[in-house]
Amino acid sequence: MSNPFVRIVEPLDPKQPLKKFFNLSKLEDVRYARLPFSIRVLLEAAIRNCDEFLVKKGDVENILNWKVMQHKNVEVPFKPARVILQDFTGVPAVVDFAAMRDAVKKLGGDPEKINPICPADLVIDHSIQVDFNRQSDSLQKNQDLEFERNKERFEFLKWGSRAFKNLRIIPPGSGIIHQVNLEYLARVVMDQDGYYYPDSVVGTDSHTTMIDGLGVLGWGVGGIEAEAVMLGQPISMVLPEVVGYKLVGNPQPLVTSTDIVLTITKHLRQVGVVGKFVEFFGPGVAQLSIADRATIANMCPEYGATAAFFPVDDISIGYLVQTGRDKEKVMCTKRYLEAVGMLRDFKNSSQDPDFTQVVELDLHTVVPCCSGPKRPQDKVAVSDMKKDFESCLGAKQGFKGFQIAPDRHNSIVKFNFEGRDFELAHGSVVIAAITSCTNTSNPSVMLGAGLLAKKAVEAGLTVKPYIKTSLSPGSGVVTYYLRESGVMRYLSQLGFDVVGYGCMTCIGNSGPLPESVVEAITQGDLVAVGVLSGNRNFEGRVHPNTRANYLASPPLVIAYAIAGTIRIDFEKEPLGINASGKKIFLKDIWPTRNEIQAVERQFVIPGMFKEVYQKIETVNKSWNALDAPSDKLYTWNPKSTYIKSPPFFDGLTLALQTPKTIEDAYVLLSFGDSVTTDHISPAGNIARNSPAARYLTSRGLTPREFNSYGSRRGNDAVMARGTFANIRLVNKFIDKQGPQTIHFPSGEILDVFDAAERYKQAGHPLIVLAGKEYGAGSSRDWAAKGPFLLGVKAVLAESYERIHRSNLVGMGVIPLQYLPGEDAGTLGLTGRERYTIIIPEKLKPQMNVQIKLDTGKTFHAIMRFDTDVELTYFHNGGILNYMIRKMAS
Repeated sequence: MSNPFVRIVEPLDPKQPLKKFFNLSKLEDVRYARLPFSIRVLLEAAIRNCDEFLVKKGDVENILNWKVMQHKNVEVPFKPARVILQDFTGVPAVVDFAAMRDAVKKLGGDPEKINPICPADLVIDHSIQVDFNRQSDSLQKNQDLEFERNKERFEFLKWGSRAFKNLRIIPPGSGIIHQVNLEYLARVVMDQDGYYYPDSVVGTDSHTTMIDGLGVLGWGVGGIEAEAVMLGQPISMVLPEVVGYKLVGNPQPLVTSTDIVLTITKHLRQVGVVGKFVEFFGPGVAQLSIADRATIANMCPEYGATAAFFPVDDISIGYLVQTGRDKEKVMCTKRYLEAVGMLRDFKNSSQDPDFTQVVELDLHTVVPCCSGPKRPQDKVAVSDMKKDFESCLGAKQGFKGFQIAPDRHNSIVKFNFEGRDFELAHGSVVIAAITSCTNTSNPSVMLGAGLLAKKAVEAGLTVKPYIKTSLSPGSGVVTYYLRESGVMRYLSQLGFDVVGYGCMTCIGNSGPLPESVVEAITQGDLVAVGVLSGNRNFEGRVHPNTRANYLASPPLVIAYAIAGTIRIDFEKEPLGINASGKKIFLKDIWPTRNEIQAVERQFVIPGMFKEVYQKIETVNKSWNALDAPSDKLYTWNPKSTYIKSPPFFDGLTLALQTPKTIEDAYVLLSFGDSVTTDHISPAGNIARNSPAARYLTSRGLTPREFNSYGSRRGNDAVMARGTFANIRLVNKFIDKQGPQTIHFPSGEILDVFDAAERYKQAGHPLIVLAGKEYGAGSSRDWAAKGPFLLGVKAVLAESYERIHRSNLVGMGVIPLQYLPGEDAGTLGLTGRERYTIIIPEKLKPQMNVQIKLDTGKTFHAIMRFDTDVELTYFHNGGILNYMIRKMAS
C-alpha cells in the first residue's frame, strides 16, 4: 500500500492475528472528524481499492478540506465490497455475461476472464404474481405457477450459478432482496483477505439504499454498471454533496414509520437532493429502530438522492444481535468501528459533521398520511384524503388530476360477484396489498397491521369479497412472528393471507382482477383505486385498471380495504357497521405504540432469524430439482422466447470507432416532466394489442403464456418491442395517453416500436426530448438498452435521475441537458424539427456541444458525461464493450 495516508494497524482480536485494518482516519486530524460518515466509508473503499489513482491526482489529503473539495468535482473511483441483484435485473446481467464470454472468445481472449471478481448475491423475488388470493393454499398455488411460467429463466440462472464463480443464487420463495440483505446478507464490517473494512454494496435495484439504514453504504446502479463492477471495474463518480437531515423530537403515538418516510420524501423532493448523499443525524435518530431507518433509506430513490445514510450506532449493533448474527463477529465489528472513529452517538452533537446543507424535521409534527394518486412524493394527510381525491377527479389530467366531468363524479356501476350484488364508484378500492421491502421489513408496522386486524375482526368488520387483498412478506421471519404472536389468523379472516415471498403488487405483479370488477370499471370509466404499502405508484405500474394508487402503512391498507373506498374521512365517518348495528370508527381499533412494542419485544427474537436463514438456500424443493447445464459457455436455444443472445456485441472489433456527429435525427418522442423508467420500459403485463404481443403470438404463444415484460428481460426481441409501451405514456405528439407516436416522414400514427423500425430501415438516427427528472424510478437497464435498440442516439432533457443517466452512458446513448434557464419551451422546440448534434473530436466531461436544427436555429446543450471514465466508455460504444476489449486484450 503506497499511500502514506493509509496506515495498516495491528490486529483488533489477538485470537485472529491476520485480521488487521486500514486506518484512514488519522484520528488526531480534526479535519477527518468533520467529514460526513458516509464520505468516510466512500473514501475508505476508494483508497483501499484504487490507491494509485487517488495518490496520482493528489486528492487524498485535499479531500479532508471538505468545505473546499465538495465544489471541485473530485473524481472518486468507488469499489464496493459486494453486489446484489434481483432476478428481473439479474437475468439480463447473466445473459450479458454469457454473451460477453462469446464475444471475448471471438476476439481471441479467454472467455473465463468474464467472471465476477467481487461477491455477488442474486435473490429471486420479482417473478411471483398474485394469481391466487383469499385461499389457504394461495401461497403454494402462486409458487407453483411461478415455476411453471419461469422454469426456463430459473434453469438459466442455475446455469449461471455453476458457470460463474462468486455468484450465489438465493432461490425463489426466500424473500425480497433488500429485506434478505438487511436481515442476513449484510456484514456491516467485512472480514476478508486478512483485513477488516466497512461493508459497502451496489445493487441492480434502486431500493438497494435500504441497507443504508444499517450503516452499510449502498445504492442502486444500472445492471450494465453492476456488471462492470462485478468484473472489477470501479464506479467513477464525482465526490457528492452531502445534505445533513437533522431529526429531532419524538413521533406522535399514532404515527408509523411509513408516515415519517412519506413526509421526508415530500420534503426532500422540495429541497432537491438528486445526485447527492443524504446523511441523517440528530437526537431524533436515536428514537428510530433499524427497521424504521431502513424504511426511510429504502425510499431514497423516491426523493432522488444517491444514498440515505444512517451511520452505525449501538442500536445498529443491537440489531445485528437480534437478527441472529454471530456475537463474536458483532463485537469485532463494534471494536473496529470504534478504532476508526466510525461508531456514531446521535445524542452527541460534537460528533456532527460538516454538511453541504442542513435541513431539519421535528418528528412530532408528522401526521398519518398517504401518497398519491400517481407519485410517491405527493403526500396527503389521511385527514385530507377524501377531499384531495375528490379534487383530483375534476382536475386537469396530470399528476394530481383525472379530468372527470363534474356530472360524472358520483357515477355508480352495479355488478355481480360470486352471486352477490355490489356497487363501484370513483374511489372504490379494488386492490389492497401489504407488500414490498419498504414496510414488510418493519415489525412495528406489520404487527400494528396484525393487531388492527384482530380488533377489526373482534368488532365484527369485514372486507368486501371482490377487493383483491394480499400479504407478501419480505422474508419468512415476518410470517414466523405474525403466526407466533397470534395475529396471522385475523389477517387471514380479512383476506390478507400470505400469497408469496416477493415484490408482487409493488412491481405490478398484481395478477388479474375479477372479470366483473374490470367490466364495471371499464363500463363506468371509473377511477378505481389500489392501496399498497409499497414505495412506487407511478401510472400504469400497479395494475392497468387502477388509475389511482396510494402508498400507505400496512394498518392503513387494511383500514381502506375495510372501508372499501378512499372517499372516507376516518375522523367523521365509520369504517363500517357491524352485525349489531354499531358504528366502528378507525380510532376504535387502531393499536397504540405501547401495544405494538410489547408484542414486538416478546415475539421478534434472534432464534427466528437463525431458523429461517440457515436453510434459505436449500428450502425450495422445486429449485433443488431443477436440472441445469454446467458448461462454461451457454448454449443458446433459438426457439426460446425468454433467453436470447443480445445483439449488443455484434460486429465488435478490438479497434475503437471514433464517435461521429449525429446528423439530421428525427425526434421519436417528446415528453414532459417525470417520465419514469416504468414509462420507458414497463415491467408488468404485456398488452394483447402491443408489438411484443404480436411477436410472441408469431412464436406460437397464447396470451395466457405472455407472462410479464419483467420476466422476459433476457430476450431483447421482446424488450425492444416493449420499449415505451406503457399504456399511460403521454407523448406530446399525440393528444391521448398511449404508446404511440408520429412517424414524421409519412405522417402516420404508429406504435413506438413500429415507427422506430421504419426510421431504422431508412437509416435515420433518433433522439428523445424530455423535461425534468427523466428516468425517475427503478434502476432498469432496459430503459437504456431498449432505446438503444430502437436507434435512439441521444436524449435531450432538462434533468435526469442519477441511475438512468448512468445507464444511458453505459449503453453509449448521449445524455444531453439543456443549459440552465433553457428548455424546449424557451427555445421554441416543437420536436418536429431534425437535429444535428455536433460531436467534437476532443471531448471533456460536461462540455457544451452545438445542436443545429433543419430550421436554421442553433443552440447549445451540456453533454452529461460527468467523468473521464464515462468518456472512455462512450469512446468504446458503452461500458460492456469497454470491458470486453479490456478482457480480450
